[in-house]
Amino acid sequence: MARHEVVSPIPGVFYRRPDPDSPLFTDAGETVGAEDTVCLVEVMKSFHEVQAGAAGTVVEFLVENEDEVDAGQVVAVIEAG
Repeated sequence: MARHEVVSPIPGVFYRRPDPDSPLFTDAGETVGAEDTVCLVEVMKSFHEVQAGAAGTVVEFLVENEDEVDAGQVVAVIEAG
């Protein structure tokens, strides 16, 4: 199976849930579709959804919630297929 890297499209703050009271978008071991949201990146109070980009199983997140990320930084890995 192929591994797919989910990358941040912009620099900002990484969030694994839509708001503090909601569950995570997804977690390691869970199955996602290519268009499923796996995280948000916030810059200047504007939140941008980051989609999985490939259907498969989430292997791991490489960034902790509320960490700063750069554009192009890998934030998660998906085992596609």
